[in-house]
Amino acid sequence: MIPERFKRTALLLGDNAYRRLESSHVTIVGLGAVGYHAAEAMVRYGVGGIRLVDFDILRESNINRQLLALNSTTGMPKVAVARDRLLDINPGLRVETYESFFHHDTFEQLFQTPTDLVVDAIDSFSPKLALVTMLLQRQIPLVSSMGAALRTDPLAITVDDIWETKVCPLAGRLRKFLRRQQVEGGFPCVYSTETPAGTMIPPEDEIEPCYDRGRQRNTIGSISYITGIFGYLAAAEALKSLLGRDTRQSIKTNDLYNHQ
Repeated sequence: MIPERFKRTALLLGDNAYRRLESSHVTIVGLGAVGYHAAEAMVRYGVGGIRLVDFDILRESNINRQLLALNSTTGMPKVAVARDRLLDINPGLRVETYESFFHHDTFEQLFQTPTDLVVDAIDSFSPKLALVTMLLQRQIPLVSSMGAALRTDPLAITVDDIWETKVCPLAGRLRKFLRRQQVEGGFPCVYSTETPAGTMIPPEDEIEPCYDRGRQRNTIGSISYITGIFGYLAAAEALKSLLGRDTRQSIKTNDLYNHQ
């Protein structure tokens, strides 16, 4: 029997599609402004198992764009706040949390058990490159978020295969390093074709150092509705993947919700 909270998902997608979502498992790496929007959207449409990975705590500076960031949650670990909120949405959710910074050495620990899909919402380049490379090598499906900061135009946000992206400096840099490492395979990226209002990444040949609690970061501007759209488009691409659609197809196509 379909739970009342998910009946509208089943009405839209079909009972079989809902059951497939309920048995699915997704991993979110990065619970910032994009990653948590994606996580909550997926849990609300019926994904039954989720792994949450983030090393950071919530800060006052997160409040302008992150759903988890409130006065009452400032100073708390993102994974703990996310777990509690997601279980309040679906008490039957199968949820794992890892208060951990992703890098090469933590991959095996974080992925000891299988997952159907990974959402990459990492905002630092070296860990993002490592995660994408290792997932492609293991043929684990993923959806990746590119740079959402320094943008204001919601109509410029779209989805393409990494090899078809344009304008986005982060996507271009990622392509360059994937070619250099001779990594094969494509994956859907959420990105903006809007030219960013400033510089947001190091020189293209530089890999920034990683620290125990992440990289040293420059403060750059971002706004709530842009990061939210990034997260929801990532959740929509995840839906297509989990239901067997072609994840390299643009989200703008009209067949997302077609089902037998």
